[in-house]
Amino acid sequence: MTKRSQTDTVIELQDVRFSWPDNPTPTLDIPKLKVNRGEHIFIKGPSGCGKSTLLSLLTGIASCESGSLKVLDTELSSLSQTQRDRFRADNIGYIFQQFNLLPYLSVIDNVVLPCHFSKQRKSGVDGDLKQQARELLLRLHLAEDLLNKPVVELSIGQQQRVAAARALIGKPQLIIADEPTSALDYANRTAFIELLMEQAEQANSTLIFVSHDPTLEKLFETGINLQDINLVKTGALN
Repeated sequence: MTKRSQTDTVIELQDVRFSWPDNPTPTLDIPKLKVNRGEHIFIKGPSGCGKSTLLSLLTGIASCESGSLKVLDTELSSLSQTQRDRFRADNIGYIFQQFNLLPYLSVIDNVVLPCHFSKQRKSGVDGDLKQQARELLLRLHLAEDLLNKPVVELSIGQQQRVAAARALIGKPQLIIADEPTSALDYANRTAFIELLMEQAEQANSTLIFVSHDPTLEKLFETGINLQDINLVKTGALN
C-alpha cells in the first residue's frame, strides 16, 4: 500500500520529454510543471497538442523517456509497469475519455471495482461500499432503476457518469478527468462538475481536468494552456 503523501507538491515535472514509438518528433517537451495539493487545474489546448499523452504520463500508463516526473513524491520512471499500475489503483481516480467500463458488470459493480483492487481506496469509503456508490450515482443524476442494469444498456452520457462515480469512490488523492463532460447536456454537466469539485474538496484531493470546452475554465482556480508549457509546437499527436 502506498502511503499518503504529506508534502504540498502532488505533481512535479522537470525537463520531461516523451515520443511515441516510431515517431521521431516528440509529443511533449515540458521544462517545468508543478501542482500543489488540493488545487483544481483546468488544462486546455487544441486536439493534437498532447493533453491525453500528458495524462498517460501522470497516471503511469506511459513513462517519460527523459526528465523527472514525480506524483505524490514518487518518481514514476523508477517503478515497473506493475508497480505503476498498483500506484494508480491506490492513489488516482481516472475518468478515461473512452470510459473503460466493464460491459458485463452492472452499473454499481463498475463503480465499486477500484475498491476491490485497492485496500487503500476501500479504506476511503465511509460506510457500506455499494451504498456509497449509489449515492454518488444519484447525485450525478443517474436514475435509480438503472443502477443494477448492465452498463452496456446505458446511453453514452449515462456511462460517462458511471465512469465519474468510479473515479471518485474511495477519495483518491489525485483525480484526473479526460474530457469528462463531452457527452453530457448542460444541466448534467453542471451537476457533474459541482460533485467533482465537492468530492475533491472533501478529500483534499487534487483535480486535473482536461477539456476542449473553454466555457468550463472559469469554474477552476487555475487554467493551463498546454501549448504554453510544451516546447513542441507542431507535429504532435494526442
